[in-house]
Amino acid sequence: MGSSDASATCLRAIMRDGELEVVGVVTQPDRPAGRGKALTPCPCKAFAVQHGIVDVITPEDVNSEESMAQIRAWRPDVVAVVAFGQFLKRPLLELPMFGCINCHFSLLPKYRGASPVVAAIAAGEKLTGVTVMRMGPGMDDGPILLQSYEPIYSDATGGGLMNDLAVTGGVTLAKALKLMNRNALPPEVQQNDADATFARKLRKTDGLINWADPVLTIERRIRAYNPWPGCYTFLPERFRRKGNSGRVMVLKAEIVKPLEDSWRDAAPGTVLKCETLRTRQQALAAAGVDVRRDRDKQPSTGPVVKCGDTALMLTVLKPEGGGAMDGGAFLSGRPLVEGEDCFLME
Repeated sequence: MGSSDASATCLRAIMRDGELEVVGVVTQPDRPAGRGKALTPCPCKAFAVQHGIVDVITPEDVNSEESMAQIRAWRPDVVAVVAFGQFLKRPLLELPMFGCINCHFSLLPKYRGASPVVAAIAAGEKLTGVTVMRMGPGMDDGPILLQSYEPIYSDATGGGLMNDLAVTGGVTLAKALKLMNRNALPPEVQQNDADATFARKLRKTDGLINWADPVLTIERRIRAYNPWPGCYTFLPERFRRKGNSGRVMVLKAEIVKPLEDSWRDAAPGTVLKCETLRTRQQALAAAGVDVRRDRDKQPSTGPVVKCGDTALMLTVLKPEGGGAMDGGAFLSGRPLVEGEDCFLME
């Protein structure tokens, strides 16, 4: 049972193992997507159909008697659940001989809930992983069967780390199923509820940047929320076209420190400096660096914005209605004024 790209990756790992047989796939129903709002299958269903699995059902309620009858007819030994998106009630949890197991993308009991990958990056964790656990009626609180670890690098984004964890999760889930088949699983480990933390489901509005926050908080969220829900801010009125809200997505940013003395008293959201490619090259040339010969030293560019403590240089931005661009190109079309409180928290 699954719906997301990560579900499809885990399904692929199971299908590649000759010891395991997929007898059926359960996904979320097709949903309207794209400009034409045509009904579109979720990634897990699309993958299953493309790879010849004909026993696929897409119930609105997996616990309904109709769904239960179909799953019962498949006679599964075990149900593997990965990012499915529906709660399983007790009759379904007890239907397979070996129960239902879930692949969760954190090192439980930390970050139970809907957005564990985003939460781990936003919290500044250095290590995360996947947990294969036996499912119960609670939220991600079942006994642990296997865990695998994954480092979180300083440039990790939510999307990139999720892709890595999906591969790790597929390998770990397939391993757990094989050990279960051989009656060779290690003893289950009960979770300590006192150590549990919860990662709630995110909303689009969670991406609004509060420039009064510490710079580390903002920088981590920019990475964690990429690609969804995405971090954003707003430009002043003079840069907004008719029907345009002035929203700007911030895709990448670099911490700037130490602050110049003249910047320390600036209000959060103030543009402290506008670093275009020309100004940066001039500064580097004055320091004796020939960027024309050493392309690896091409400087980062973009507006430097005051945060609650230090500042961020916004190096990749996506204005409303436009594509992603580096910070220097963004400034070329939007001549921000240094010292102006430009980035608004609407």
